[in-house]
Amino acid sequence: MARAIWSGSISFGLLNVPVKLYSAVARRSIGLHQIRESDGARIRQRRVVEGTDEEVPYEEVGKAYELSKDRYVPLTKDELAALAPEKTRAVEVEDFVDLEEIDPMYFDSPYYLGPDKGAEKAYSLLAAAMKESGKVAIARFVFRNKEHLAAIRSTGEALTLTTMRFADEVVPVDELDDVLPEKAPKVAKREREMAEQLIESLSSKFKPGSYRDEYREQLLQLIERKAEGKEIVAAEPEAPKATKAPDLMAALEQSIAAVKGKSKSAKASKPKPRKPPAKKHSASTAKSAAKARSR
Repeated sequence: MARAIWSGSISFGLLNVPVKLYSAVARRSIGLHQIRESDGARIRQRRVVEGTDEEVPYEEVGKAYELSKDRYVPLTKDELAALAPEKTRAVEVEDFVDLEEIDPMYFDSPYYLGPDKGAEKAYSLLAAAMKESGKVAIARFVFRNKEHLAAIRSTGEALTLTTMRFADEVVPVDELDDVLPEKAPKVAKREREMAEQLIESLSSKFKPGSYRDEYREQLLQLIERKAEGKEIVAAEPEAPKATKAPDLMAALEQSIAAVKGKSKSAKASKPKPRKPPAKKHSASTAKSAAKARSR
């Protein structure tokens, strides 16, 4: 049973709804340790003074900001604590917006919000009202000694909270080199229409369960085989094959034809529904029908 990792209260207007915060993500990453390959000895990291082998105890480790090479501004624990955001338990709602207005790049970590004791009715009311409005609440709250921006949504029954990045944490695309071409090439109308057709042919409903972490599965299989003492022969990765299409239009046409071919083969592999057997008429039924026709 998952435990709450934070408790507080959603606050907007004069309404306060006590809630608990639960993690909505179960990390499935595989932890790997560093070893010396020659003998398998474990490698551990130590905190040492640069240029020496002198180890520093954790309680003596401080923090500093690097102004330039070898120039630091030391910051004491008391100085940092004085700047820490107030440890309030309020999730202060500032605005309600449409979900479509939020670029997914601003989303960070997802959580569930559950009602605290005695707040079940107010929680259900807020969840139902937000679901009906279709709006997302943009709020601020302090979590793990840091102020967070968050988006609160309703599934109808439960509320979810997703921490968000602040605007100055998202790098504008025009500040990056080589992301956008210096001069955007012209796209022919026919090429755009073919690309749209390919997108449409590959479109489907999002089913998160159909996507698996294949790398993790293969890594677990590799670990299991090696633990059993089986010999592993590493295969050389295949070099990417160049497309046979000489130009963009040909590539699009081949892609669309390939998608259509897959859909036809999938339909052909499905068993055809059997026709129900014809009903057999008994002799009495036939006589009754003959009498009815003679009348």
